[in-house]
Amino acid sequence: MSNLEYDVIVAGGGPSGIAAAVAAARNGAKTLLIERYGFLGGAGTAMMVNPWMTYSAGPKQIIYGVLQELIDGMSELGMYGHPKQKTAFDPEALKYVAEHLCLDAGVELLYHTFLGNAQMDDSKRNIQSIRVANKAGLMDLKAKIYVDTTGDADLSALAGATVEKGREVDSLSQPMTLNFRMANVDIDRMPSREGMTELYIEAKKRGELKCPRENVLWFYANQEGVIHFNQTRVILKDATNPWELTAAEIEAREQVQEFVSFLKKHVDGFENAYLQTTAPQIGVRESRRVIGDYKLTAEELLNACKFDDVVALGSYPVDIHNPAGEGTLLQHLKPGEWYDIPYRSLIPKNIDNLIVGGRPISATHEAHSALRVQPIAIAIGQAAGTAAALCAKEGKLPRKSDVKQIQNSLLEQGAYLGPQFEKKTV
Repeated sequence: MSNLEYDVIVAGGGPSGIAAAVAAARNGAKTLLIERYGFLGGAGTAMMVNPWMTYSAGPKQIIYGVLQELIDGMSELGMYGHPKQKTAFDPEALKYVAEHLCLDAGVELLYHTFLGNAQMDDSKRNIQSIRVANKAGLMDLKAKIYVDTTGDADLSALAGATVEKGREVDSLSQPMTLNFRMANVDIDRMPSREGMTELYIEAKKRGELKCPRENVLWFYANQEGVIHFNQTRVILKDATNPWELTAAEIEAREQVQEFVSFLKKHVDGFENAYLQTTAPQIGVRESRRVIGDYKLTAEELLNACKFDDVVALGSYPVDIHNPAGEGTLLQHLKPGEWYDIPYRSLIPKNIDNLIVGGRPISATHEAHSALRVQPIAIAIGQAAGTAAALCAKEGKLPRKSDVKQIQNSLLEQGAYLGPQFEKKTV
């Protein structure tokens, strides 16, 4: 068993983890990014969630920084955007661009490494080290500051942070979805989403499909003749329970095969199409959320809340897929509006040297449904990594850090925090 020491350890190489690690390294921290797969990207690659949801408020782009660097890198490869789907991206391009962004920033990468435990000090408020499992066996890794970008708040939970799951009434989380792609589609003959949904509903009435979703959701991919489906819906499963997660994967693949058969039999343009790929893992919308120093609510987001300790912006609507069956609730902000995400929501209440990045930050079930998408996760991750590096450098705990210093660093990195920061520094 070895013991390796860093300034900052980022757990989880998804969208938020990429941004956190890059930001930490650029701010001078010796940074390690651990990832269970052999590639980065998380939701955008392992879960194959595509396209990226909005990072604009009306016509105004509100998320820049690492997000923009990833967009620019994939655009240079000709793998970002589609004439009919401007934020579609190629997962292979994201893997490559994210990896080089990290390496160029000086991030040390450790792939095929699974988080297993957190060793705490006597106070139970500070992580002393984390234990991971990989091809070398068990390994202990030590940092001054830790960033949890696992998506499921795995590190936070292992450290004993207070967490909650799902909606308040019954703790059920939003359903999981296995994304898949059909290739060799005659797109010119393909019906609209509405037309395909009519055929889908008829097939469900005939008993050909058992998917508990009310409609069909597809997107254009970057490749010619390829259609991306965000369609399957697995309900009543806990993504943090390994047995239930396994059952969800199995059930989702059954739904995919049923849907492929439906498409080929009943939908114009799919007669000669074939299943090109399913995502390496099922997509998880919601699992644990960490209770932090400030809990965001849906009401605040929908009313375009603003905070003095803003570290990220978002405009994606409240978007709740029914945890128990059919139906999706959508509540939009007023056109052109956005909400602030405060630094306090990244700080767990009862753990001192940990910062949370991405979707598990402190928010209600309803607010989480808006914050969970990849562009917002990237913005939150960049803030978390920036704060972690500054804390490690100055020997401060995240709760005691200088928010204005974090904001200034984010602005220097090309992030956007609102019009009040456009013509001055704080």
